[in-house]
Amino acid sequence: MAKIATSTNDEVIIKQILNKGLLSTDEKRDPKWISLRLALALSLRHKSMPEETFDHFTASDPRKGEYALQQVSGEGADHDYTDAYRAILSVYHDTDLFADHDGFVRYLQRHIRRGLAEIERSWRDSHDFHEYLFQELFSRTSSNTPSVIDLTSALLAALHENGIDADIRTIHDGPRLQSYETVLTDATQLRTLQRARENIEFALARDAITLQSGIEPRRVDIQVPKPRTNWRTVTWSEVSPHLPTTDVAQLGVALGVDPLGIPVSFDLASAPHLLVGGTTGSGKSVCLHALISSLLLGHGPQSMRLCLIDPKQLEFAAYAALPDLWSDEPLVDASTALDALLTLVSEMEQREAALARLGYKQLTEWRRQQRDAPPYLVIVVEELADLLMQRPEVEVPLVRLAQKGRASGIHLILATQRPDSATFSGLLRSNIPSRIALTVQKAAESRIILDETGAEHLLGQGDMLLKLVGQDVRRVHGAAITSVDIDAAIRTARNRN
Repeated sequence: MAKIATSTNDEVIIKQILNKGLLSTDEKRDPKWISLRLALALSLRHKSMPEETFDHFTASDPRKGEYALQQVSGEGADHDYTDAYRAILSVYHDTDLFADHDGFVRYLQRHIRRGLAEIERSWRDSHDFHEYLFQELFSRTSSNTPSVIDLTSALLAALHENGIDADIRTIHDGPRLQSYETVLTDATQLRTLQRARENIEFALARDAITLQSGIEPRRVDIQVPKPRTNWRTVTWSEVSPHLPTTDVAQLGVALGVDPLGIPVSFDLASAPHLLVGGTTGSGKSVCLHALISSLLLGHGPQSMRLCLIDPKQLEFAAYAALPDLWSDEPLVDASTALDALLTLVSEMEQREAALARLGYKQLTEWRRQQRDAPPYLVIVVEELADLLMQRPEVEVPLVRLAQKGRASGIHLILATQRPDSATFSGLLRSNIPSRIALTVQKAAESRIILDETGAEHLLGQGDMLLKLVGQDVRRVHGAAITSVDIDAAIRTARNRN
């Protein structure tokens, strides 16, 4: 009888789900198949097929567990979902799995193992598992808001009650926000509207309404958050095709879409460095993966190298052994990271000397004129606060690189979930003009990241404010890049070489 097989690592994840996620103390009461079914549900969210690698096991991660269909799908039991599973997988894989029992078991195993791998990568046992499941399985479903007319009427009534005479010209239905292009009869009413924002929020029973001045006189966009059940997930597949090409941007990256659903991308080389801040669960790590995946898709190791620093040892393990890495693997030890940064400062100085000798002002000119030019270097620090806590002296090379790295093609992405003045010091902030602020708890934290308030009103889950040097702040809904998307970017990078 065919069985669903799992590896040693799979079994570790299953026990972690039971013990730290579901807080189970009795395996008979909360059997392992609960974890398998949750993993199956998570895998079925993806449009791409699970890879054949989930059919096999390795010496480093050998075959460990076996589960009969009676355990996984309830075959032969009072609640038998086997035929339902067959039907779902038959549609998913466009093949008749009622006539192919071995194929059914094979596909079922692939989905379960892919789902377990995604849980391992995207869930931290310090976070609430039930909230994680809700966000992954339910909040990403999309539906049309049935009460747009009622909400518009309520908004007009709320404006009138607060003494604001306005006309709603256009309604834009975005992924998370309903944007009302509103024209005020009198430009002086803008201040009245700003003062009345909390009253309007109360009247509409919606938090975090934002106001954005338009280009035309007397025009303001009133952005009203949708209920979370009506949010549309911004997928990586709809954003990644809009990555800037190398003839348009030196280091093109994609983030997500604006409130109207228009893809947002920019050139990291023009930034030229980024501060990324947001509280736990705001989507900071997903944002970093989107930036890294963008760079992997757009460049090979001859044109770009990544130095990944991950003192928490959680996020960057998947990128180990990539030829695109400046080091053999992501740096997780603070002392090793310090040595690497000091080495990169020396590399910067060598490049500066070479540029002066050749008569070029920046690496772009060198790369355009000669094939022997070194690649761009992008340094990504996943948790700056933790790195500084372990080795405070890393700030010195980071400041040096921020001050002078642009000309020699060295760029920084510094991220933290603790945006305070101790982490983002005045020296760092003054030399890193471009910022990404995800949801924060207090207006003071927003000022640390952006030099202005606003991030405290964001909606979470990748909702962010992007402030690029020389540009106004833009609202962006970050793409929900998954482990499958990350693996695809890594696979593209490996195959390119």
